[in-house]
Amino acid sequence: MHWALLIAAIVLEVAGTTNMKLSEGFTRTLPSVLIFVFYGLSFTAFTFALKKLDLSLSYAIWAGAGTALIAAIGIIWFKEPVNALKIGSVLLIIAGIIGLNMSMRGAAS
Repeated sequence: MHWALLIAAIVLEVAGTTNMKLSEGFTRTLPSVLIFVFYGLSFTAFTFALKKLDLSLSYAIWAGAGTALIAAIGIIWFKEPVNALKIGSVLLIIAGIIGLNMSMRGAAS
């Protein structure tokens, strides 16, 4: 259940960030309101997930997965430029999350 809450928190945070772009600097009402709705729900889900999950690993997954997803949305939806450095950097974020997860599992043994 707590992992599902963490995943929900990530998806909601990505929705909030996407609406930041769609709000066009708070000039569009609905996306502007949705920023706060999605972020509020994201922080709520994240807070409940932290009842059972480690803070360091959870935050790394939340921030890293959110960053990777936003980069993908920027490239696919908003037609942002893509290059090898951008792809490599996102892969390094993902590798860092995996490494942190592995280190946490090793410490628990």
